[in-house]
Amino acid sequence: MENRTLHAWMDSVEPYVAPLSDVARSFTDLTGVPVDLPSALFLRAQLAGLERPGRTSANGSCHLLRAADGWTAVNLARPDDLAAVPALLALLGSPSAGTGGLHEAVQRVTAAEVAEAAQLLGIAAAVPGSATQDARPAVRAERWGERRVRAMADLRIVDFSALWAGPLCARLLGLAGARVVKVESATRPDGARLGTPSFYRWLHDGHDNLVMDFAPGALDELVAEADVVIEASRPRALRRLGLRAEEFLAARPGRVWVGITGYGRENDRIAFGDDAAVAGGLTGVDPNGDPVFLGDALADPITGVFAAHAAARSLAEGGGELLCVSMAACVATLADAHTRARPPC
Repeated sequence: MENRTLHAWMDSVEPYVAPLSDVARSFTDLTGVPVDLPSALFLRAQLAGLERPGRTSANGSCHLLRAADGWTAVNLARPDDLAAVPALLALLGSPSAGTGGLHEAVQRVTAAEVAEAAQLLGIAAAVPGSATQDARPAVRAERWGERRVRAMADLRIVDFSALWAGPLCARLLGLAGARVVKVESATRPDGARLGTPSFYRWLHDGHDNLVMDFAPGALDELVAEADVVIEASRPRALRRLGLRAEEFLAARPGRVWVGITGYGRENDRIAFGDDAAVAGGLTGVDPNGDPVFLGDALADPITGVFAAHAAARSLAEGGGELLCVSMAACVATLADAHTRARPPC
């Protein structure tokens, strides 16, 4: 029954999945570890008992809203986002509307204006397909250190990431033999702990866990012992703590730094799995031809597989690289391939 449920979810994205299957096979070729894509993409939805999404995401936080010239996605994923809705309405020119008036306010402005206003307030938002116009690679590798090939079993991975994409990357590398240490802030634990416990355990099975004070200098010793760092923060956040990818890579040959962001390390925009999937062009259509969400926060697991493959490839070649992984660009890779594969009308 459980496998049938996973594969039923998988059917909804089957037209898009070929490039991701290629990435997963390449990871297996490099590491010997098979990637179960149905589980990677949809186990969370199955374990949480989520329903197929429509114009509201499967987890209920992200909304596809009709604007004056099209559609936009606004993700109210955190309590702070909900608290910021009145400010968003004011920016959209509807200061008198209550929190239930967002749909009405959005209809008066363009989709790009909605996304821009939301982003100014730190709310994740996106225009469908906007990332497909950037021509940004899913993973951009920058060399900052010297090469040195080592066995995966000899590597220590420090995982500062949270939620889904980074932890999935760490899980796959851990299955390949690396030792993974998950590090959480004492004041800001991984938000995924608030979700389905069995899914959290699946992501972090076999990993060590440290809870630390994220203060300048507090993480130096831990990072000095690492061979691979995985993080999904804005670069300036870790720099304030004294952690710089370039210095980490230059200090010892063979190291790899995996930096996961919504739109690239040079772009400060926040993103979560559902809105990044929309930005990357991964949406379905309803009987009226209007966009609907596909799957459950798909940019997260898609990015996790891309990131794990990029790390395995870099390590096999000796490392020394900063891997800049863009969630929206990972999704756009799938959407672009699907568009090219479709026969002309």
